[in-house]
Amino acid sequence: MRLSHLCLIVVCILLVACGSNTNQSSSFTKASAYIQNKGSDTLVNLALAWAEKYQAENPNISISVTGGGSGTGIAALLNQTVDIANASRQMQAGEIDQAKAKGFTPVEFVVARDAIAVIVNPANPVSQLTIQQISDIYSGKYNNWSQVGGEDRPIVRLSREVNSGTHVYFRDTVIRLGQKDNKTLFATNTLLLPSSEGIVSELRLNPNAIGYDGLGYVPTDLKVIAVAQKAGGPYVLPSVKTTNDKTYPIARDLYMYTAGQPTGEVKKYLDWIMTPEAQTIVADLGFVPIQK
Repeated sequence: MRLSHLCLIVVCILLVACGSNTNQSSSFTKASAYIQNKGSDTLVNLALAWAEKYQAENPNISISVTGGGSGTGIAALLNQTVDIANASRQMQAGEIDQAKAKGFTPVEFVVARDAIAVIVNPANPVSQLTIQQISDIYSGKYNNWSQVGGEDRPIVRLSREVNSGTHVYFRDTVIRLGQKDNKTLFATNTLLLPSSEGIVSELRLNPNAIGYDGLGYVPTDLKVIAVAQKAGGPYVLPSVKTTNDKTYPIARDLYMYTAGQPTGEVKKYLDWIMTPEAQTIVADLGFVPIQK
């Protein structure tokens, strides 16, 4: 009897062990590949939506998406701690040199397009500005709304922080008028805010404020400024149409970068991002799909 009981116990232990191994194998299969994706706060909501959709269709893939700014994502790529870096600006020459010094050449993918909207409080009567006027506001040449056709009120400048790709793009394209030899900077009293939500919140509270943000992040209760390349117009509002036909003057590409040519599951994911299915999500979130 004792011997038979001992045998029975041994058999039970073996069965439990086999069952445990089977469950571990099944759990591993559910997440056989892990993709780490980090960077631009402009892209983060779009990247999260892509990841959610892709994982639903490919349950064996796990995708981690975090923000922090384009500079943060590019730094992580240079340190080779992410598979994909999101950026709302192109990598700079110095960053590319750093990558090559570490033994790889970054590969750039344009994954969507975006218009940068210039936004104010709805109580502000100003409804249109030229690129030059916006530059003069943000550089500190203009400090009162009356200088651009508004009321006698001080101008409060809002901007994203310096690690933001949107900050860099706005500085180079608007404040510096797209001129490579232009070294104009933001006025020193510009309020630097860490997120799109911070700019939106401040604009709602302050009728004297002006800010800028990706079109997909602009709520309907704020006022969007029509922008002209030069005095005399035409003054154009940002939209999918005006971004695609290039009549809106403050528009840009949005990027993903990899450390060398992607392979395996990372390549499959990037290929999927370029498909009509994934680009429909781009339009749904207020960005501009890539036109093939």
